[in-house]
Amino acid sequence: MLHSGSPYFTDISYLASKYPRLYSSSKPLSIHHTDSPKILRLGSSVSHVFTFHKISTRPSNDMSSITKVALAGATGNLGPAILNQLINAGFKVTVLTRKSSTHSFPSSVTAISVDYDSLDSLTNALKGQEALVSTLASTAIATQLLLVEAAAKVHVKRFIPSEFGSNTPNEKTRTLPVFKDKVAVQDALKKEAASGGMTYTLICSGPFFDWGMMVGLIMNLKGKSISLFDGGDRVFSTTSLPTIGRAVIGVLTHPEQTKDRAVYVQDTATTLKKLAAMGETATGAEGWKKSVVPIDEMLEQAWAELKKDKPNPDNFVLNFIKASIWGEGYGSHFEKLDNELLGIKEMSDAEVQGLVNSLAK
Repeated sequence: MLHSGSPYFTDISYLASKYPRLYSSSKPLSIHHTDSPKILRLGSSVSHVFTFHKISTRPSNDMSSITKVALAGATGNLGPAILNQLINAGFKVTVLTRKSSTHSFPSSVTAISVDYDSLDSLTNALKGQEALVSTLASTAIATQLLLVEAAAKVHVKRFIPSEFGSNTPNEKTRTLPVFKDKVAVQDALKKEAASGGMTYTLICSGPFFDWGMMVGLIMNLKGKSISLFDGGDRVFSTTSLPTIGRAVIGVLTHPEQTKDRAVYVQDTATTLKKLAAMGETATGAEGWKKSVVPIDEMLEQAWAELKKDKPNPDNFVLNFIKASIWGEGYGSHFEKLDNELLGIKEMSDAEVQGLVNSLAK
């Protein structure tokens, strides 16, 4: 949004010095503002054509030097990995913490207690910050809308929302109810970007590779079990927590190339069947339980639960998330990667096996 004054600018003193006869003429001088090159007229005759540059009275949003980064959600599953990478990369980091938090951080990190339900609290905490990274838990995604408003108000340059998972820009994925809040945040960010203010980057990483094996989302190594969704042959992209942290650094150090779009990263693209074989290599084949789970049946159960007067999230949330990862048409196998741009090298099969081996111990 433009404020007072002309949206176009030229240095009149420069024009006067370069074209003194033109400037001193007694004929009226008028500047016509159009979307084409600006025409400088003397009376009814065109004397010269100048290109006038459109400017905004907003504070500069130069992307070349992001050094001050605020992190919201530094104590969850992903937050510590991103915080570690930010510190190692030399950024000046401010962590936004809830007032009830007793968590301690390294001495190089500034911790500010905030009320996530207060625009004033968030605005004051974000003053002077150049980028904001959110890793807020899925149950707190809606509070990001207030973060977006606060960040835009104090002219934060780049907002990286709490995506880091399924391909939510995918049209089919966006329709799943568990991603409703994420889509709302994306829409708010696009609106800010369209107005010429704050920019954003969505980081799509697929399921957390290491964490997903530790908690049994991808496979249960300790319990020797795995669900083979639709048979387990569908390829999906997946990324470990440390690599996601490196992807954040890659975005912040390549702001122009990652401006107002989604970036896609992966440690590997694999299948559940292939991982099951690696699990057997790591733990021994004896005792493994492999269950074939049809995605359609899982989705039917989830939708049926949602129709109840008091639906139980335990009976639908994970079903929708698993469908977005291992279902057909949800874009979970990333076709175009930003690994090279962000400085991320994919894992070899040997490295993947090594990770599986380490997590099986």
